[in-house]
Amino acid sequence: MTHYSNPVLDADWPDPDAVRVGDDYWLVASSFNRAPGLPVLHSRDLVSWEHVANALPAVPPAAHYALPRHGSGVWAPSLRHHDGLFWIVYPDPDHGIFVLTAEDPRGPWSAPWCLIPGQGLIDPCPLWDEDGRAYLVHGWAKSRAGVKNRLTVVEVDAALRRVVGPARTVVDGDELPGFRTLEGPKLYQRDGWYWIFAPAGGVATGYQVAFRSRSVWGPYEHRVVLAQGDTPVNGPHQGAWVDTPDGDDWFLHFQDRGVFGRVVHLQPVRWDDDGWPVLGDEGAPVLTHPTPAPGAEPGEPARSDDFASPGLAPRWHWQANPAEGWAVADGGGTLRLPAQPSPRGNLRDQGAVLCQQLPGQPSTWETRVGLIGDAPGTRAGVVVLGREYAWTGLVRTPGGVEVTVRRGGAHGDEEIVAQEPVPGGATSVVVRAAVDAEGAVTWGWRTDDGTDDTDDPGWHEAGPPWQAHVGHWIGAEVGLFASAPLGADLRPDDGGTFGPVRVTVAGKDA
Repeated sequence: MTHYSNPVLDADWPDPDAVRVGDDYWLVASSFNRAPGLPVLHSRDLVSWEHVANALPAVPPAAHYALPRHGSGVWAPSLRHHDGLFWIVYPDPDHGIFVLTAEDPRGPWSAPWCLIPGQGLIDPCPLWDEDGRAYLVHGWAKSRAGVKNRLTVVEVDAALRRVVGPARTVVDGDELPGFRTLEGPKLYQRDGWYWIFAPAGGVATGYQVAFRSRSVWGPYEHRVVLAQGDTPVNGPHQGAWVDTPDGDDWFLHFQDRGVFGRVVHLQPVRWDDDGWPVLGDEGAPVLTHPTPAPGAEPGEPARSDDFASPGLAPRWHWQANPAEGWAVADGGGTLRLPAQPSPRGNLRDQGAVLCQQLPGQPSTWETRVGLIGDAPGTRAGVVVLGREYAWTGLVRTPGGVEVTVRRGGAHGDEEIVAQEPVPGGATSVVVRAAVDAEGAVTWGWRTDDGTDDTDDPGWHEAGPPWQAHVGHWIGAEVGLFASAPLGADLRPDDGGTFGPVRVTVAGKDA
């Protein structure tokens, strides 16, 4: 019998929700300001996952998200299958609740439409019940609405186009002893009960609760069904209840791991004699467990990229809605990023930073960086991006091309940590970012001799280790970029070129 170890997705896949249709499992996660957004993952066994698509090419309103809006955008989505369609319902806490559909989760997805406009409405989930009526449950963000810690249900039409009844608070966390920040509800129906699975107590310190009622409007009774206990899994948070074709039940939820983001765990579910779900090991998260499908081999989405196919793979996303020409990926094994004007030279301001999540285990990222252009200040490199960031790569100076390590924050100028001329006047180097188990980054570079010899003794350590930082509601990211000072005299080809990106996680190719 094969076993899996938690987390099954050891990277930042925040606020996961999932459904099973036939023998296939599909999962979506929050994407916030990043585009394309709403990542769609696929599995046949709940422990081996592939990132197959992104449902949202650009975040609406398009003009608003043409700039990085860190922490805004797509918050906790829900994913359902109904009437032959897949439905994603997601909140933008500044604009309202949106819906999009597809016949195939791999796409194409419809353009999103706004079901309920407004501020502070978060974490929506629809239910088409056994009586043919449709409902939506959601929570509240105090930062926008002035209230939180309550769950609201509203009746909507079956097409999720309009509200057809008044909204009612069905659970008020302020009336429950010890409850705070009740959020992330998922609405289900089973054995004549309406169920709401929802976490409370905060992202890093909370617990999972199950509510049930004979009426969607309540009153609801509740039990805490998953809590940290004596395990290292802090704050087991919101997720998805799914079943297998054989009738077994499982629960996917996240754990906040700081700089590594919200990683996804899988818990077995059984039902007690009173009809309540028992998650994990009698309510505590399991660390290892037999796989749902015998013989299943756990596996995570790919990270490396040889750029051998035209276009960008689903694993890549920008920090804002992309503009035409941000990337040239023709499938020839090289990615070109034309230099984008950067008014402050601060990468947190730059939408054209192409990123992936930082894996939750030690990882090494290597690629060949080339710099094209004579305008002073033009630069290209590899960045580890959070509320603060650091990068290594090439910069054009009045004296030529130099390899540099720099760091920056949300405000002010970047600090040069290390900088030296590239030997022989070359305009390309191979760079490396090695991230340890605590998120400390060691930067390195070597001259570009046209090979991919990772054992080359010519590696230079570039500056002291730097501790990665969390982002706004997300973990740290690893990205590629090219930029230039505002007003620089740039030609269309000026910018950065990147060879294949090789990623190893825990010493294995990823």
